[in-house]
Amino acid sequence: MRPDVLRVRGLSVRYHTPGGAVRAADGITFSLRADERLGIAGESGSGKSTMALSLLRLIKPPGHIEAGEVWLDGRDLMTLPEDEMRRLRLARIALVPQGSMNSLNPVLRIRGQVADALRDHGVPTTRRQLDERLGDLLPRVGLDREVADMFPHQLSGGMKQRACIAIAMSLSPRVIVADEPTSALDVVVQKQVMDTLARVQADLGASVILVGHDMGLMAQFVDRLGVMYAGKLVEISPVRDVFTAPLHPYTRMLIASLPSLERKGVFQGIPGLPPPLRDLPGGCAFHPRCPLAVDRCRRETPVLREARSDAWAACHLV
Repeated sequence: MRPDVLRVRGLSVRYHTPGGAVRAADGITFSLRADERLGIAGESGSGKSTMALSLLRLIKPPGHIEAGEVWLDGRDLMTLPEDEMRRLRLARIALVPQGSMNSLNPVLRIRGQVADALRDHGVPTTRRQLDERLGDLLPRVGLDREVADMFPHQLSGGMKQRACIAIAMSLSPRVIVADEPTSALDVVVQKQVMDTLARVQADLGASVILVGHDMGLMAQFVDRLGVMYAGKLVEISPVRDVFTAPLHPYTRMLIASLPSLERKGVFQGIPGLPPPLRDLPGGCAFHPRCPLAVDRCRRETPVLREARSDAWAACHLV
């Protein structure tokens, strides 16, 4: 088995609001292996993006990382001084953000945004050095060199997303966190962006955490898939096992709700709605919607444990 590049233990994030504390991520534990593509999926509001941003310590008030460890290169990122953490972002762990138009500076050319990233990490950025780096960087993400002198509004959605990938890979990080990188893109451009991300990963020998809700995209791209519900990781297994033999009742119902070319009939939805994160039910958060729930599910919160080789689930019935 490949060695771990990133180890996350007991990561918990809360948003403090006038209505009470919102447990957006609660005791998240997983490992990311060398050269691996790990997917994190779940319904909207399940805590996926909060978990992704907390890995880079990018949670802003009223959010607060309350507990947990994130180990990278033998260091716990949660305990580092802010200036040291800033140096590690992009250099060792990088983010491809959701919504590229909102993350790129609209009044700076792409050249200037790459230069800012390099300069912030002490990389020489004379005009010639920057031209050489951009001449290598942009073609690797499928962009012409002329894009360096364009503003974000002059680029299509797919080009903007690839520009974000270019910035994320500019210092050859070991881990790339991609937070729904294809949201708001049409399916053709989605494939182009995901092909770009796969090519970048292969070039760098990096590991990727892909966050999203598109199960079809996950099936095509990732090696292992983690499923989140109500701020908790409820299952993590090889992606093929998730689709052929899911462990957690929520995962089974999620897979059953997907359309299929082989199976005709009425769509099977998941009854009910996810619980509000500031008012979770006792025991397993999924028990009000689970057709298999027993009394123990209402009383005790299940812990994530290994149910079969390399497959983990948080369910009393597994």
